Amino acid sequence: MIENENQVAEKHLNDEFRVDLCVRPKEYFFEVVGDAMVKRKVVTFPLVRNYLAELLEHFMDSRNLHEEVDEGGKRRNETLAEALFRAQSSGAPLRSERLKRLGDTSLYVSGFFGDSLQRKVVDVDYYAEIGGIAYSSLAKSVSEDTFSKMYYEIATRFLDFVDVLGYISHQTLMQSQDNLLRLYDRFLQTGSSLARDQLLAKGLITIELDSKKLKQ
Repeated sequence: MIENENQVAEKHLNDEFRVDLCVRPKEYFFEVVGDAMVKRKVVTFPLVRNYLAELLEHFMDSRNLHEEVDEGGKRRNETLAEALFRAQSSGAPLRSERLKRLGDTSLYVSGFFGDSLQRKVVDVDYYAEIGGIAYSSLAKSVSEDTFSKMYYEIATRFLDFVDVLGYISHQTLMQSQDNLLRLYDRFLQTGSSLARDQLLAKGLITIELDSKKLKQ
């Protein structure tokens, strides 16, 4: 009898463990995005938070970052500006699909790979400009007023949401010496408040050094 009760209890624990493992990624990302918004003091309406969670879930599959393929199955090799022009020149519903893809990719890349972009000709500001235009055009293309407002919110506050994704990216990165040096370099070059807060939290800079940087 005791053995049977132990088996029932063990089964119950195993079932609970399986439930924990089976939590959908979207639910996890919804919590992560919410926490990042609190930490970065970004206030917006719930639909945007939900959208960012879906964005992170979508790009869990790295293949979704690949460029769009043409009719021959080859990847298109085009600049962001060319991709934007092609999207805006397309007819509905392809226009909305391409604008959304361009906006989403620009937002995700800016947030998760912002440090790498700082060292390239095409930087975060360029991605923000193209992504903002894509979302703004998308806001005018959709018929539902709710989604139109959501896309307009993302378009006008693009860098705020880049900051949210950047926070999530840095929280999930393994903090190797290399990554910390890159973070410190980003702070010195850009004065990034996100980089500053993370360096302060790790005790790698002092308030005095932070103040001197802000006065430069």
